[in-house]
Amino acid sequence: MITLIIEDEKPAARLLQRKLEKLDVTVETMLHSVEESVQWFRNNPHPDLIFLDIQLSDGLSFEIFEMIDIKSAIIFTTAYDEYALKAFKLNSIDYLLKPIDEEDLEVAVSKYKSRIPKAATETSNLQLDFEQIRQMLSNPFEKTYKKRFTVKIGQHLKVITTDEIECFFSENKGTYIHTYDNRDYLIDSTLEIVEQELDKKDFFRVSRKFIVPLKAIKEIQVYTNSRLKVILPTYKEDEVIVSREKVQDFKAWLG
Repeated sequence: MITLIIEDEKPAARLLQRKLEKLDVTVETMLHSVEESVQWFRNNPHPDLIFLDIQLSDGLSFEIFEMIDIKSAIIFTTAYDEYALKAFKLNSIDYLLKPIDEEDLEVAVSKYKSRIPKAATETSNLQLDFEQIRQMLSNPFEKTYKKRFTVKIGQHLKVITTDEIECFFSENKGTYIHTYDNRDYLIDSTLEIVEQELDKKDFFRVSRKFIVPLKAIKEIQVYTNSRLKVILPTYKEDEVIVSREKVQDFKAWLG
């Protein structure tokens, strides 16, 4: 059995690998981004089984399956809300909510092994599952988006509404809000979490470092290597660049 792990964080991937080794499952490869995964699938035989994290560093892992025809069996490893995954389990082997329980992992592997003879006929329907889950995760149905953030300033708390935010950015392992009055505030979160909390009609993650609101964009310039540069009203500390793999989605988001 050839096993592949696609997991955003390398420590999490190594931990899962160790747990699988206890179940006599050998992991052949570990990948950590959409771009890396697409390149790997284009140049290697596809595995029997994939452990798939939904949120990767450069986008949702479903983007991989829009570019590559994958027939492998899938076990989800994800921190997403249980209701979304329960709604669309269908032909995926199983899903494991993080932190992954070893007993649940053993059950998922056993379930896969019991279904090996059926794999060829069942995995052909996996693309439908990915599309349905993708729509569920991007659909505002039953989802309330965050409208304000609380930050600590000394011994005081300050509430910042999304209308005041010019961008979110990460720096030195911290996540910050930059407001229209040209001030930065450290928040107790990550860009990955913030991205899921915001309304995607109003905010777009242009790169691993920046999330920008539509109304804050003053100008968009053509940049090197088929990228774009976003000009904001007051943020000048660094260039806000739309990464090349996000340019097409960014243009679609702009309308």
